[in-house]
Amino acid sequence: MAVRQKILEAFEAGKGRYISGEELAAGLSVSRAAVWKAVKSLQDEGYAITAAPNRGYCLSSDTDILSAQSISRHLQEKAARFRIDVRRTVGSTNNLLKELARQGAQEGTVVVAKEQTGGRGRMNRSFYSPSDTGIYMSMLLRPKLSAEEALFITTSAAVAVAQAVEALSGREAKIKWVNDVCCDGRKICGILTEASFDIESGNLEYAVLGIGINVTAPPGGFPDDIKDIAAAVFEDDCRVADVKSRLAAEVLKRFWNYYAGLKERAFLDEYRRRSLVTGREILILGSGAARKARALGIDDRCRLKVRFEDGTRELLASGEVAIKSIRH
Repeated sequence: MAVRQKILEAFEAGKGRYISGEELAAGLSVSRAAVWKAVKSLQDEGYAITAAPNRGYCLSSDTDILSAQSISRHLQEKAARFRIDVRRTVGSTNNLLKELARQGAQEGTVVVAKEQTGGRGRMNRSFYSPSDTGIYMSMLLRPKLSAEEALFITTSAAVAVAQAVEALSGREAKIKWVNDVCCDGRKICGILTEASFDIESGNLEYAVLGIGINVTAPPGGFPDDIKDIAAAVFEDDCRVADVKSRLAAEVLKRFWNYYAGLKERAFLDEYRRRSLVTGREILILGSGAARKARALGIDDRCRLKVRFEDGTRELLASGEVAIKSIRH
């Protein structure tokens, strides 16, 4: 681990208190000059580190910059389950992690970006991923699941995000089938699961779970084409310290608890309870004309039960829906 990373780890562990340069140098077996150089590099990146004579350096407790060290600190005892790699800018965290998966990366590898220049959602749509206002992360999984059971990865992740958002913000979070997490009817999170399958067995070789969360609104607001459907977890001033790292860690911890028993579907009752569509008139979107239907509920395999205007019923295993009373 580089000196800079070790120093950041020490600052995260002692956030809000001064650590002397001498203590850092001795603990890392490096020179005081190397410590100063690493601190300067962190300051240039935006970390609020102050220096005081005879006291040393202090990382402000208000600092909210995503780093592997800050996320790991909030993961606590579950930190050993994950290998976290934080990047300033990537094209797509899913694309990067799929390449790492093909190179043999282990399960629990997590790529987090402060910005995506080519973020993607479902249906190959772009996912707006501006710098420093959201969490854009992808996790590598190597589960023993069939293609049909792979849907449980997305649905359990949606529950984990909804619970994490509520825990930190106090806002109620609902799920629009199959993968959007919403507050007050507007989307604050999108989830995209991509997988590679073994053709002979029909089971997954690996899955990449991508999660994008709008933590705060971007300066100037969301672009015109999504401003009526997108929202942020914190729409006013966020008063939660270290919120992005805490939220990322909370999502990872809650998802991993569900993932450990995914086939038992411990998340299912919560997924149903948080459904934004059950009992409502919806539009089923596809390549042709949108079809009107009523959402009747979600079955044990996370398929959406719908009734069309002619009375026929269907179970949807994939696709996209819009709620008629919410502008899309």
